[in-house]
Amino acid sequence: MISQNVLDRLSLGANLLAFSHGIDSTALFYILQEAGVKFDLAIVDHNIREQSKFEVESAKELASKFGKKIYIKSVNLGKSNFEKNAREARYEFFGEICQKFGYENLILAHQFDDKFEWFLMQLGKGAGLKELFGMSELERREHFWLVRPLLNLRKKELQNYLDERGLRYFVDETNLEGKLKRSFVRLNFSEPFLDEYFSGVKKSFEFLEADRQNLLPNITKMDDEIFIIKNDSNVVRGVDMAAKELNVLLSKAQKDELSANLSKQTSVVLSGKIAVGYANGYILVTPFCKAVMPKMFKEKARILKLPAINRGYLFTKNVQIENLSNFFSK
Repeated sequence: MISQNVLDRLSLGANLLAFSHGIDSTALFYILQEAGVKFDLAIVDHNIREQSKFEVESAKELASKFGKKIYIKSVNLGKSNFEKNAREARYEFFGEICQKFGYENLILAHQFDDKFEWFLMQLGKGAGLKELFGMSELERREHFWLVRPLLNLRKKELQNYLDERGLRYFVDETNLEGKLKRSFVRLNFSEPFLDEYFSGVKKSFEFLEADRQNLLPNITKMDDEIFIIKNDSNVVRGVDMAAKELNVLLSKAQKDELSANLSKQTSVVLSGKIAVGYANGYILVTPFCKAVMPKMFKEKARILKLPAINRGYLFTKNVQIENLSNFFSK
């Protein structure tokens, strides 16, 4: 059920499962257990349903039974923008746990129905390729990886998995009412469509994913603030995406300036904050930083052919620049 790529990722560090005790996360709990993956649990009680107290208590019992740690947070959110605020509260809590206790992978129970719902919701907003396909099996975040092992399985398959084994799970009845935006899309559009055309939609996503790999920029994230982008037709978009991660939004004029400089094979500083270093086949993007560097460092950086505009940051942050040699010293 779990791809080899996901299993390989989960074998590299400590894992935290975002748990709710609903169908998806409960099925994932047992699937991971059967696969021999070690993990702990984190659950958030939103305090909007009386049943949530039973879910948390059952989650604690499950963690105790299987010898797992469990982290619990109780929140009280207003009704305005509840879906958005609840999602942000969960991810903030999960992120805090990952950083505090050294979890390298945050495992999420999103399945194929969620992926298709997301697609439809983004399509309704007017989104681009990156936003339409926002869910992937492996996604790098600043301090940890997001891992979604269930994206090729439908919710019905997961429910059958649990029912056949007589395993306990809970159903959030608010998801069946269609009052919240996502449940409305699910009940009226995505679920009926998938019931009729699942195999075709699944195949389409496979084709689109292959196309996306060709259309999106080729970006390697070496660290939280170091991006190496292949210098091809998508390079300007790649720099723009890296800039956003560095909290800088580029204007059209800046993108035009960037394109002109790269066509002239020259480096550029954008907004006084981002160093975009030209180096033939690749572009190095880092924060811009001036620094007085020792002669030995300068010589090593020159031999490795690292763009001069990035060297101040690399020196200041004590980056092991030898790790960049595969891209720039060829």
